[in-house]
Amino acid sequence: MRVHLIFFIYLVTAIAVAQTEEAKVIPKITSLPVPEGEVTLVHLSPGYTTSVRLPEEISSVVIGNPASFKAEHSEAEPRLVFLKPLTSQPSESNALITTKSGHEISLHLVSAGKAAASTRVDFVVEYRKAQDLLINTGAQSFIIPETHAVSVSNTDSQRTEPEKPDEIAQQLKRQQALSSFNWEGKELQGAVGESIESDHQTILGFSVLNRSKRVIELLPPQLELASARNAKANGRIKAEPVAVTEYRMTTRRLQPGERADGVVVFTRPIFKESRERLELELAEAEQVDRPIVLPVPFTAGSTGGEQ
Repeated sequence: MRVHLIFFIYLVTAIAVAQTEEAKVIPKITSLPVPEGEVTLVHLSPGYTTSVRLPEEISSVVIGNPASFKAEHSEAEPRLVFLKPLTSQPSESNALITTKSGHEISLHLVSAGKAAASTRVDFVVEYRKAQDLLINTGAQSFIIPETHAVSVSNTDSQRTEPEKPDEIAQQLKRQQALSSFNWEGKELQGAVGESIESDHQTILGFSVLNRSKRVIELLPPQLELASARNAKANGRIKAEPVAVTEYRMTTRRLQPGERADGVVVFTRPIFKESRERLELELAEAEQVDRPIVLPVPFTAGSTGGEQ
């Protein structure tokens, strides 16, 4: 009887330990504009379904590796695609979604697998139209209206206001001129530079350094408003993505010892809680689950045009 009791206690303890070692999933809900010639990184995980919603009806969905990922699309929900991994092992693939207007959405699907200790999962990825770039014809369209050159008389040309300076390019040059940083990270190191506010948007400079002995390919920078790392509820961290309007980098392919500089443009949230902070995430293409997380000042250091 005593042997049976010891075995039962051992079995219960083993189950409890196994449950505590299960992967912690960090859910994400992302809303972003329809990309033009870009690839969207989508994080998936076994046992979870990711929903991709588009602003118009979908005509076809193609998966690059159908043995590792599955896509479901129903005419009952013509603007929705459901994606999920078919294997518990880490895997990657691409997906191409085509809309009825002929627009193509290219996705990079990444699953860290069940063995990951902590993994980010995109529960919902919603694309929205940029209203100011569309022709209002009563039908949905992704086409940017064509522009035509207009002849201007000499009198009118003299009254034309001078062209606005490219604040983004100027901020990138200022970032490239910086030489002293508080680098964070190990093989891949990152640092945040100065930020300015221009036209109700924040332009933030950053730099990345390859300290490894191999070539590194960088993913596009991402921003989020996250709670403090020690403020967890049920093992999860509250995080809301902040849409990136534009970004520019000197290079995304770093040789050993090489440095890259960049800027990211975003609309800062109006307010935040005291325990929340803005964070910039920089990651390698082959290690998406291990990004560098850099704190970003909530208030820009200056306004556009000031030195």
